[in-house]
Amino acid sequence: MTKINHTNIIKNGHYNDLTIKGVEPELVKNLYDFMLRLRMCEEALLQEYHPADQIRCPVHFCIGQEAVPAACSLLLNWNDFFFSHHRSHGYFLAKKGSMRNLFAELYGRKTGANGGISGSQEISLPSVNFHSGAILTGMLGIAVGTALGLQLKNKPNIAVAGFGDGAADEGLFWEAINYAALRKLSVVFICENNKYSTYSHQLKRQAADNISQRVASFGVKTQTLFGNDVIAVHNALSEAITHARDGKGPFFIEAYTYRWNGHVGPEDDDYLGYRPESELDFWKDNCPISLLEEKMLTNGVLTMELKQKLVNDIKLEITDAFEFAQNSAFPDKKNWEELNYSIDAPMLNKLSNIEISEEFNQDQADTIPGPY
Repeated sequence: MTKINHTNIIKNGHYNDLTIKGVEPELVKNLYDFMLRLRMCEEALLQEYHPADQIRCPVHFCIGQEAVPAACSLLLNWNDFFFSHHRSHGYFLAKKGSMRNLFAELYGRKTGANGGISGSQEISLPSVNFHSGAILTGMLGIAVGTALGLQLKNKPNIAVAGFGDGAADEGLFWEAINYAALRKLSVVFICENNKYSTYSHQLKRQAADNISQRVASFGVKTQTLFGNDVIAVHNALSEAITHARDGKGPFFIEAYTYRWNGHVGPEDDDYLGYRPESELDFWKDNCPISLLEEKMLTNGVLTMELKQKLVNDIKLEITDAFEFAQNSAFPDKKNWEELNYSIDAPMLNKLSNIEISEEFNQDQADTIPGPY
């Protein structure tokens, strides 16, 4: 393939370079199983959102972007840290978060990953070191800080940040890249370049479609690839994660992919006319699941009977997750203040010489140094 960018990917037409020759069949099956499970999970949530209107938060679906999370699911250890942007479901499942906890969180139930008070964009699961956030580029600074902490404590695990091309619009992106390179931190940056930041084309926000090239100028090792070829993605991430684990510094992956749905769902936003229908058709024709499935069927790694059994098993898991979420209780009512800050703040108390208590009032707040 010529230089990889969105323009050339479409010019090259249907992608034919995916190969499973020499790849362990079990690895291929695991990648396929994860992608199909993620796709069916997202489609089920998409279909259930309306008209029931029981899901309690906005949802950013990752349909069409299953390859990168699939590779992560096989390469990351439970004690590695993953920090995700708002399109988080694939990464949550990749870090071994349960579908039950995911669905219950979206439904705002106390059995959700965060007790039903975070929702999709902020879902986290500290037990497996997974955290997502809605602040654009916010995860990069946290990932780099975590990697620094791991380095200072001589820990063998790594930090990984997953984000989109829109992150490169922010100054924090470049500060994080620079500091990670300077300190040779064990962090892997994964950019799923899907061309649009909300409704804005990348080339209306950036002078060129060359994020990896710009990152490389900081002394960071980079790799650019077609992000719907899950085998290529797995190989690239395997190299990147090994590089980071071996203490050789940060690694930046730019995987060109595409979201099929609107920026935030389940509503369709194509009526706004920000992307051509032919472009969406191209990416659906190059679906990461179909590209792999075609090779698996051709090489006898998959049969339609085995696929149907897998589909049936996933349907059962999805049904169970819906029932679990819908039958779970809502969170107990909590004091709004306790959800937003800690009442026990000894450093603040010392600085302000104020005893924080239930009697804390605005008159006291006015005496605290800072922009209150």
